[in-house]
Amino acid sequence: MLKLGFIGAGTVGTALAVRLGAKGYCIAAAASRSVSSAERLVRTAGQGLVCVSPQEVADKAEFVFITTPDDAIPLVVNQVRWHSGQYVVHCSGADSLDVLTPAGMAGAEVGSFHPLQTFASLQRAIENLPGSTFALEAEGELLAILQKMATDLDGKWIKLGAGDKAAYHAAAVMTSNYLVTLMKLATDLWESFGVPREQAIKALMPLLKGTVNNIENLGIPAALTGPIARGDAGTVRIHLNTLREVAPEILPAYCELGLQTVPVAQAKGKISPTQAEEIASLLQQTLKSNIERGVKCA
Repeated sequence: MLKLGFIGAGTVGTALAVRLGAKGYCIAAAASRSVSSAERLVRTAGQGLVCVSPQEVADKAEFVFITTPDDAIPLVVNQVRWHSGQYVVHCSGADSLDVLTPAGMAGAEVGSFHPLQTFASLQRAIENLPGSTFALEAEGELLAILQKMATDLDGKWIKLGAGDKAAYHAAAVMTSNYLVTLMKLATDLWESFGVPREQAIKALMPLLKGTVNNIENLGIPAALTGPIARGDAGTVRIHLNTLREVAPEILPAYCELGLQTVPVAQAKGKISPTQAEEIASLLQQTLKSNIERGVKCA
């Protein structure tokens, strides 16, 4: 059984250590900028040694996960003496394998193992990790090891090429991070008619969950509903007039998202070309007017 080491003991590293340890993997060592973080990883995983430096982890483990913040990965890779027969894997969603070049030049096999999941807290990360999709960058024996890890975590995997990472990560940001921003804008509107944000979130969550369920079960474009899906230009016009009065900073985002929604509605086949053109023209004119008036986005 490979001895796994973790350099970086934040939410991602600790969640991986806990879940892989529960599947029978040997968690040998952990180090972090904060000794208390490494101690937490070892304690939560129920195994492993707390190390005082990245080099100590590399000396004790055959397979090293670098689970630091992205900006710290090059520093870690450059300060450790790697060797052949070792596997070095980072968990960044955005960085390619280029950041691991020093380890590769020293003879180590390098790869990337990114869980396509949100890590808002440690407990949530541990709960959400099983069943996730893992984006892999590796070749040969290391690729096979990473594929097995993903499967052992009850997940699925995809293999990315050298130039795929940025587009992959941008998609993840739009799906996860920007959804939070959309909910923030929506709850801002609820506050405009006197409903506090926390109450608005509770009211909107069933709608959000229903939409996610529709996307999962019906797919795109079938999951699309609402005024643009119906070709209802009148309702869109009412929205625009209201936003112009109560939340002009949200208006550009509404228009941009609406313009991206028109072709989805057309693909669903429920609106005519004339309806699509009318709605798109209405949104474009509003955007142009906003730009001329110097209105900024939220």
